[in-house]
Amino acid sequence: MAAALEDPRGALGFRDPGSNIDEEEEDDTAAVLLSVLVQRGQLGLCFYDSGDSSLHYMVDSPDNYELHLLSRVIQEVRPHVILTSAKQERCLTQYLKQLGLEVGKQRLLSAHLPFLPACISERDKMSYLSSCITFDSPLMLRAVGALLKCLDRRRVGVELEDSAVGVPILQFHAYTLKEVVYIDRDTYSVLQIFKSDLHPSVYKLQSGEKEGLSLYGILNRCKSKFGSKLLRQWFLRPTRDLAVLYRRQEVIRFFTSPRNSDVLNTLQASLRNIRNIPGVLRRMTLSSTKVTDWQSLYKTVFSAVCIRDSMRHLPQSIQLFREISEKLSEDLHYVAALINRVVDFDASLEENRFTVKPNVDPAIDEKKRRMMGLSDFLTDVARRELEHLDSRISSCCVIYLPLIGFLLSVPRLPSMVEKEDFEMEGLEFMFLSDDRLHYRSQRTRELDSLLGDLHCDIRDMETAVMTQLQSAVLEKSNSLYQVLDLLAELDCLMAMSSASQEYSYSSPKLARHRTIAITQGRHPLLELCSPVFVANSFQSSESEGRIKVITGPNSSGKSIFLKQVGLIVFMALIGSDVPAKEAEVGLVDGIFTRMQSRESVSVGLSTFMIDLNQMALALNSSTGSSLVLIDEFGKGTNTVDGLSLLAASVSFWLKKPPVDVPHVLLATNFHSLMQLGLLPTTGMLSFLTLETAVDRDELVFLYQLKEGICQSSYAANIAALAGLPTCLVHRAMEASEHYRTGKPIKRIDKASSDEQAKRCQSVVQKFLSLDLEDKDVDLQSFMKDELLPSAGELLNRS
Repeated sequence: MAAALEDPRGALGFRDPGSNIDEEEEDDTAAVLLSVLVQRGQLGLCFYDSGDSSLHYMVDSPDNYELHLLSRVIQEVRPHVILTSAKQERCLTQYLKQLGLEVGKQRLLSAHLPFLPACISERDKMSYLSSCITFDSPLMLRAVGALLKCLDRRRVGVELEDSAVGVPILQFHAYTLKEVVYIDRDTYSVLQIFKSDLHPSVYKLQSGEKEGLSLYGILNRCKSKFGSKLLRQWFLRPTRDLAVLYRRQEVIRFFTSPRNSDVLNTLQASLRNIRNIPGVLRRMTLSSTKVTDWQSLYKTVFSAVCIRDSMRHLPQSIQLFREISEKLSEDLHYVAALINRVVDFDASLEENRFTVKPNVDPAIDEKKRRMMGLSDFLTDVARRELEHLDSRISSCCVIYLPLIGFLLSVPRLPSMVEKEDFEMEGLEFMFLSDDRLHYRSQRTRELDSLLGDLHCDIRDMETAVMTQLQSAVLEKSNSLYQVLDLLAELDCLMAMSSASQEYSYSSPKLARHRTIAITQGRHPLLELCSPVFVANSFQSSESEGRIKVITGPNSSGKSIFLKQVGLIVFMALIGSDVPAKEAEVGLVDGIFTRMQSRESVSVGLSTFMIDLNQMALALNSSTGSSLVLIDEFGKGTNTVDGLSLLAASVSFWLKKPPVDVPHVLLATNFHSLMQLGLLPTTGMLSFLTLETAVDRDELVFLYQLKEGICQSSYAANIAALAGLPTCLVHRAMEASEHYRTGKPIKRIDKASSDEQAKRCQSVVQKFLSLDLEDKDVDLQSFMKDELLPSAGELLNRS
């Protein structure tokens, strides 16, 4: 957590180097204060603009090690002050993580927010704010807390007011870079763009998760880890930048051509050898390089050179091919040749250390020749030593041990029990190992003086060569990093090309207009799981049919169609081909959804409140270039209130000028929305339904979209398909029909009024037949036998 939350010395203020505004002048000039936190590759930030008293926030986003995303934000926002975290002890940082999140929330709740209703309670304030700012980005919330504290201390914009007056925040805006499409976490989840599953292997349960059935999972055919990482970043930051999208499309178009399949396979085979270059270079700077690092680096550089040479034979009109051909310089060939000439990989693996090839350093070669000739020489020395040993010793040898030197090794005799028994004249006992005694003799001392510690000398000299090689490689580090960026992009595009070929995708037409036209579109995930998939088209022009209300029975495919359109638009915005015969996609600036209710323990909101927050985000943040997907909104409360909210939401969009109406797809079972005429008649509104057929009493889904309104939900038919008891289904149909026609619904667990009338008539007739003047007539017995049983029976049945 930023120390700025609690310690003013932890808040680091940086002036914009391009600003000429003096400190005194800032009081009269709109100031922008940016608060930012970076952690584990994630960037969270927000900024306050005193010009309109607004606080802008950006949801947590991935950033690379060079913080390119943050650099773009600073260039675009041009803040006067940047707040960030001071370095903290690890234990304190871990503690402040959770503390800072709660502090951020509390500061937000206690901030001066004039737009809040005057009578709102503290309990309801969190619910209200959750519709204005997301609480799912902990880094951003911690940054908000730091920014609010700084605003209070500096009293930005209220310097001359009473100290009790807080810095006002009149509105919240979700900030995204100009060319980045806004997509929130709920949309990623409901469209199944990412899906994490627990790893099936028991050995990897602790190591995390694996990608399940998701759009990222089926498109990620990357051969390198860095390609997969870059592809995920593309998924997290879909773009409206046509130049970027065209750059990706032209590469995909090239590799999806059948005649280029051999080139694709060759390049992908080379990409498998691309390794973790930054990790290797980092270990080089720390002088902790391993043998496997040199292998990985050599394979990476050699493969990069092969890819570059292949690219030079491909059309240079394609921008990425041209950049790889030009920017992968001869430095790569130099590094590959240098490593190949110096490193002896076979010997290095055998000895598990860096080993130099012959003819690199004459001094090393000379010492190695001495080492190789030692075997015969030491055998001759041992023969001479044996002549001067005790006659009981039948054999001996001279060995060399690094750091110790040359020693005479003899077998241990049975009589040698105590240490005193090990002493021999003219020999210095060193140690006992594996029933062999090791000694220094005059000749071994002479060998130490003559030959020295050859093994250590060789290691030291080879380490010096490795250090020189590391320095030479690090000088070319910029070229190596460039390799990673360009080849990761190539890997991503070839991965999407492979998926496009396998699944028969087509290249969409992209333009800055506000039209979306999809011909015979398919759901990219469901078509893989279903033996038969019915394709459907979608058309939304600039001035007609912007809002589409889709009705149909349950399980007829309404939700699938909504997700299908959302996924096709998303795929177009990452540069991918799409599952459709043809597609023309006008660049949208955001995809908003109200399709999936999720629980939120941290915020403490009900399911219906979360639904309302999702709808509020779509209503308040969507523009004429947005795509909004709504599925069964309003069903979380009573029918009248839910129907009213849904009708009011659609009318809200229809009252806007045509240029401000987003693409809206709304699936609902509220047929009263149309039957009661709750929506205005306008060309911006159209009605669609999914075809069904009834064969005798069986409902058949055709999954074909057509214009019109569904007149029945066919709930009874679907209930029968789900296996509900037949008697229950028939009773439900009877009750539904009586309710629809205004007839009273009779309970089947009570006797009918006719039966009750007959029973009463029988009792009356028996009573009238009694002769009350007859003394033998027992009236009490009659009432006990006739009236009380009947009354008890009626009471029991009712």
